Amino acid sequence: MGKRPAYSNLCKAIEAGHFVFTGELEPKKILDLSEIIESSKEMIKTKRIIAANVTDGPQGDAYMSSLIPSYIIQRDAGIEAVWQVAVRDRNRVALFGDVIAGAYMGLKNILVLTGDHTALGDNKKARPVYDIDSTQFCELLSKIIDDGTDYEGNEISGGKVEMNYGCVANPNAVGEYMEPEILKVGRKVEQGIDFIQTQTAFDIDVAKEFINELARFNVPILLGIFPMKSHGIAWYFDNYIPGVSVPKDLLKALKSAEKDNKGNKPAKYAALDKVNVEFFKPFIKEIKENSKASGVHCMAVEYERLFIPLLGEYPEYAKGFY
Repeated sequence: MGKRPAYSNLCKAIEAGHFVFTGELEPKKILDLSEIIESSKEMIKTKRIIAANVTDGPQGDAYMSSLIPSYIIQRDAGIEAVWQVAVRDRNRVALFGDVIAGAYMGLKNILVLTGDHTALGDNKKARPVYDIDSTQFCELLSKIIDDGTDYEGNEISGGKVEMNYGCVANPNAVGEYMEPEILKVGRKVEQGIDFIQTQTAFDIDVAKEFINELARFNVPILLGIFPMKSHGIAWYFDNYIPGVSVPKDLLKALKSAEKDNKGNKPAKYAALDKVNVEFFKPFIKEIKENSKASGVHCMAVEYERLFIPLLGEYPEYAKGFY
């Protein structure tokens, strides 16, 4: 894991040689976290999902801050959080304050994000902050964790911050775009990241090539996948998420699963699950066996029923990682 100890269960499991799986939660415009907590408990029941990402205003939308849900799922569900933090919305003072607040609350993982621009979100007049970029945020985190100071060297008193943090990478950056993407990740590696989590991938050969290029940094890599519980979600993702293309065969299979079982919800859900399992199960197997990835991040928000059919053949985690 490099020079920093593995403070989180996620990083301890990777260090112990486990091929890890993480899930994802998305707090939206809500004041009730009961569904988030239940989703977290379903992840725990699988005994394969070791941590859950908590998103931070994806697509620039105004949602509940990721800080409190990250704390709540650890407290009430017993699953470790991967707390997403975007530099889009906070200056260095606010970022520092949030990080040490999160540390006080027992959070152990941070995923550093630039954040989708507010122009994409549901509050078009909002202005992004971007006081520091994602690489500088990595630098700030290293100062907080390793040196016990803020960005200017002012000391933190009362204890030591024990956290691990990672950055994101885009596995869909192919051809001439791959090397610039690798270099961007390299800048964050220089600041001391503990893991890399990629955005979603659908092309197995492209994903493997990207992972093996990232392996030069000797930092654990979690490949992102996105099982889709409806054709509508897949269509939206294919048309509106920059840089991602859902395979036409997968889109067609999801559409057929809904059309062929219209009016019969149980049959429709079973058919959709089957399509996803048939696509992603061999995908995961190939990544585990023939790439240098350390795990898979499954972005199946509110789709926990798919985890056991998808991951059931993999070993359960030891109790020490919960």
